[in-house]
Amino acid sequence: MPKISKFFSGIGRRKRAKASVRLWAGKGAVLFNEKEVLPSTTSAVFLAPLKLVGELGKWDISAQTRGGGQTAQLEAIRLGVARALLKINPELKKTLKEAGFLTRDPREKERKKPGLKRARRAPQWSKR
Repeated sequence: MPKISKFFSGIGRRKRAKASVRLWAGKGAVLFNEKEVLPSTTSAVFLAPLKLVGELGKWDISAQTRGGGQTAQLEAIRLGVARALLKINPELKKTLKEAGFLTRDPREKERKKPGLKRARRAPQWSKR
């Protein structure tokens, strides 16, 4: 991996997943937890902000993720990429906001309540 001289960073979160994303000028290489990622349907999720603004293939991406599942991690990276793009060019804010890439999804897992089996699932009720 080449030495990074100037990079733009963004942090994304989704459910329990956290992603720290760095963008720097390059040819479109993607490192995900220090492993090279090949283009696939999953990478299309976090490359969407770059594709929207026409910057796909112009930036190398490095993302470190912790916690959560695969989909939550990908969506956290997408938010991080969008926030990093905003640091590169603040004029993209309207475009990214309209597409929904700058909005953090606030939905979290609901906690389990006492006396219930799950958050809302009650034990089976018997009339007699």
